[in-house]
Amino acid sequence: MKKTYKIEVDCANCAAKMENAVSRIEGVTKCNVNFMTQKMTVETEAQDQSQIMQAALKACKKVEPDCEIYL
Repeated sequence: MKKTYKIEVDCANCAAKMENAVSRIEGVTKCNVNFMTQKMTVETEAQDQSQIMQAALKACKKVEPDCEIYL
């Protein structure tokens, strides 16, 4: 399942780190963070992405504490 989320991130370097962190979460097959459009696209194997996205938010907060993912 592929879904796009609006995000808030301050720099392109942090966006790349967020993409890397989310890609390593179990169940995520692909993640793309676009700093210019402030969007994150996540592909997962699961139909219900709520647990995966909670883990993604936690991972992103470790990279950049003031980032936001609008679920």
